[in-house]
Amino acid sequence: MQDSTITIDVQLDPDKFPSQISWKASGSTAEEAQKAKAMMLAFWDGADKTAMRIDLWTKEMMVDEMADFFYQTLMTMADTYQRATRNEEMVADMKKFAKDFYQKFRDQQMKENQA
Repeated sequence: MQDSTITIDVQLDPDKFPSQISWKASGSTAEEAQKAKAMMLAFWDGADKTAMRIDLWTKEMMVDEMADFFYQTLMTMADTYQRATRNEEMVADMKKFAKDFYQKFRDQQMKENQA
């Protein structure tokens, strides 16, 4: 069995808000730590049947980037759910929600830009 380590470093500003997020994985081909403007990390506690989450973003994360991040995350969560369950109907519903979410965001942005 082989171990792998993922290291996440978060620099905080004086108000303890993330100013920089970087990560590195022991099995990665990247030599330097990768920078990120946001992250979502979730663990499943099987004993308590609860999800434990860490969601962080920096001040540099723009609202449109956050919408892109959520859209892409929702779509990849649907892909993961499909691989784990083979429940095509639920996957289609999840992907439809993600597309509707993103379209609604884009429509709101267009309205705000026209005002």
